[in-house]
Amino acid sequence: MTASIPGAPKAAKRTTAKRTTVWVLGDQLNRSISSLEGADPSSTVVLMVRSEAKVMARPWHRQRLHAILAGMARFAAELRAEGFEVDEREAATFEDGLAAHRAEYRPTVVRVMAPESFAGRALARRAGLEVVESNLFLTTTGEFARWAAGGGGVRGRLRMEDFYRWQRRRLGILMDGDEPCGGRWNFDHDNRLPPPREPVDWPAVVSDPLDDLDGRILASLPDGAVGEEPNGWWATDRAGALARLESFVAGGLDRFGPYEDAMLAGQPTMAHSMLSQALNLGLLHPREVCQSVESAYRDGRVSVSSAEGFIRQVIGWREYVRGLYWLWGPGYGELNALAAQRPLPPALSRGETAMRCVQVTVGDVRRHGWVHHIQRLMILANLCTLAGVNPQEVVAWMWEMFVDGAEWVMLPNVIGMGLHADGGMMATKPYVSGGAYIRRMSDYCDGCRYDSRRRVGDDACPFTTLYWSFLDTHSGTFVANPRMSRQVKGVDRLGDIEGVRSRSEEVLRLLDAGLL
Repeated sequence: MTASIPGAPKAAKRTTAKRTTVWVLGDQLNRSISSLEGADPSSTVVLMVRSEAKVMARPWHRQRLHAILAGMARFAAELRAEGFEVDEREAATFEDGLAAHRAEYRPTVVRVMAPESFAGRALARRAGLEVVESNLFLTTTGEFARWAAGGGGVRGRLRMEDFYRWQRRRLGILMDGDEPCGGRWNFDHDNRLPPPREPVDWPAVVSDPLDDLDGRILASLPDGAVGEEPNGWWATDRAGALARLESFVAGGLDRFGPYEDAMLAGQPTMAHSMLSQALNLGLLHPREVCQSVESAYRDGRVSVSSAEGFIRQVIGWREYVRGLYWLWGPGYGELNALAAQRPLPPALSRGETAMRCVQVTVGDVRRHGWVHHIQRLMILANLCTLAGVNPQEVVAWMWEMFVDGAEWVMLPNVIGMGLHADGGMMATKPYVSGGAYIRRMSDYCDGCRYDSRRRVGDDACPFTTLYWSFLDTHSGTFVANPRMSRQVKGVDRLGDIEGVRSRSEEVLRLLDAGLL
């Protein structure tokens, strides 16, 4: 089956043969992508395919689907305005759409910028496409592989901090000559404040009104899509992405740094940029984002700690996880070093729980398709690690639910950083905590029926109970870990360890039943 994309104008009848097709994927929505460099509208057709198999493959968050599909439609319109003929196709699969395009247009060559997934690159090989290197990142896969082959970091172990410093030096970002701006490579210590006690006028979220095109896209989404309808938060064209970048640098960046790890109910965005979605669709380039942030620092508009904290996420963490995805290959996604086999609990899949931190976080995911990195790591992934939830189920759920989700993002972040399912390949310790961390870094514990200070009893915080149970269960694995040994040895000093074990079994039964 081949049909037109919802809202797409009918293609004009061709009068001359066009020998080159550039296939633009849904995360390549930028005129400057390498596959379009030097493309002549008089001899180039742009192909865009909506694969129903992909749309129907999972219960995707409807805001995720909408952002991609509306972004493709708007980018197609921009290319048409430039003079390109754009063939927008709806097909059963990507391969069917490509085959139908080839049969109709008979191009000499079909060029594509390298897809950012193993499956995408395998398709490109099978289809005999001309693949060009992606230029939507600051580090090529080859450059990352050479850095890693050179030992990467200290003692031959790959570390994001070493990669980040290498990036700063070679890219010349936030540097004063050979030295980092502010005299320090990282300002993490300054960027870990708990939520402020006094009210803060957090920056408003930039949003765009939905129009008829958005309405047609939404009407075309499958019944299985989940989450709430979009409210205009997510950019679907380059102008909207640039407006969000400008707004963040002007009004959010200086408060982002100190409070980037803080969490507040009713304030899911706080001062976070929310630019990851636009970056991951190609609407923004990481270089222009970093240049805008660095200019704000050099002009005296923001502190070095806020500028550094944000740039670290863009040229450090984001590029690092992408590099690891390609370096470690598809087998990485199947790792399960802690033998975690519990199914995804209803507390996540449906948000049904009395744990206020989880209830608020999952509620925000369903409303917006997004929460910030600490909520993902220390609420969602923390719960799954402590409860022993199967890592592949967690990856699938997060990939489906987040507007900025992509396989290259989710595999290292969830398998490695979030769940320690890789046994320490990515992070030297599991990022787990009891309720004390959540109480310190959020207001979620206010009014919660569970007491974050208690390990045992009906009102004990599940995070606190499961934290001590996790250390007890995995003591043999982590007692020799220099970053975990003190906590593991602390289990021996608990006078109520038998009560913790008993309460942990009860917590897990309630979690499985959706009654926690």
